[in-house]
Amino acid sequence: MTKRHGYALLAAIVAVIVVISAAIYVGVAADDGGEPTVAGGRGTNNAAAPASAGTWVGAWSASPAGPEPGTEVNGMAGRSVRNVVHVGIGGTSARITLSNLYGQQPLTITHASVALAAGADEAAAATGTMRRLTFGGRPSVVVPAGQQVISDAVRLLVPHDTDVLVTTYSPIPSGPVTYHPQARQISYTAEGDRTQDVSGVAYTGQTPYWRYVTAVDVLSNEAHGTVVVIGDSLTDGSTSSVGENRRWTDVLSDRLRARDSDGPRYSVVNQGISGNRVLTSGLGRPAENPSGLVRFDRDVLGRTNVKAVVIALGVNDILRTPHETDAGRITAGLRELRRLAHARGLRVVGVTLMPFQGHRGYRPHLEETRQAVNARIRSGGVFDAYADFDKALRDPYNPRRLRSHYDSGDHLHPSDKGYERMADVFDLESLKGAAPAQL
Repeated sequence: MTKRHGYALLAAIVAVIVVISAAIYVGVAADDGGEPTVAGGRGTNNAAAPASAGTWVGAWSASPAGPEPGTEVNGMAGRSVRNVVHVGIGGTSARITLSNLYGQQPLTITHASVALAAGADEAAAATGTMRRLTFGGRPSVVVPAGQQVISDAVRLLVPHDTDVLVTTYSPIPSGPVTYHPQARQISYTAEGDRTQDVSGVAYTGQTPYWRYVTAVDVLSNEAHGTVVVIGDSLTDGSTSSVGENRRWTDVLSDRLRARDSDGPRYSVVNQGISGNRVLTSGLGRPAENPSGLVRFDRDVLGRTNVKAVVIALGVNDILRTPHETDAGRITAGLRELRRLAHARGLRVVGVTLMPFQGHRGYRPHLEETRQAVNARIRSGGVFDAYADFDKALRDPYNPRRLRSHYDSGDHLHPSDKGYERMADVFDLESLKGAAPAQL
């Protein structure tokens, strides 16, 4: 088969994948700041609904990555799940997205709440911040298998750079729990319905996962849009310090919020999944760890008030078995993601692939593929703009390896200093502007 025929076949496969991706996940599409949608119809604002002006933006998110092992029968029946999430942007009201994507039966949530955390790494709520969530004006909701719901908005003053507690209670077995395994944050569980508990005393269970919750939106005067970063473990923040919010996207969020110029005032949400690839999904239906092509509509275009997209994928296509050694196939997949974003008028910034010599999966021929992908990215034919993470973090004396103080020790994932360096070299001006006109 010639390369031309190979790329034509890839384009056809990509088109099929995109159609399937829209069908396997019935959720809420991109939001324009209007009334949230819930299962069964349009939501109505409850008594705590917002009265102030602002723009709805994404303050935090996490991609559903699969069903949690060990929850196949009972789910979290009889327990309250208190997720601790960190918002990068502030607002005067909040709304929450809950997902049952990997559930095999309806998920019944009788009560849910949102509050500010009393302190870092705490299950206790700050005084006066506990709010009961409603869904279409009702305190309970049933989330069908494979779907998600968005709560009604509640009035809550959410400062930027703070921890938020999202608590759910499910009284009956629901089957597999939809979760995000690499939270880099400790969350909590309690026996019984403790959704309204301000104290954290009952929350004796601890977990490194996020369960059910996939997004927190706020009505904000600090930002007028959202930047969505889709990536793998390097974006997910694997090896960053637990509970310290030192992923590179956290630092990028801080930089955008602190800037004094007339540049874009954006929030940043992280849609990284460890092990994620551009082209290949995991097993299952829906697939665990769905590829970038499969999940782009849900995890990127489906976020709130998106203005720009950052794509940080490709290294796992090379590194994980079966290895993809054709740089053209990887970059064709990246260009398809760019096309999907451009169809929505979104600017796309990519990143070069960082080195991994010394990692247990390193092979010389895989390094050749990485270099070829980076050459295509630097040529300008893949993204609207790019951040050169490879150049910023590689060892100047051996460009096949990470520089030692940017290396977490596994020779693939950065240290906290490495993640900070990634955010520092990201050109904020590259996020400005719309997508090129479609000819």
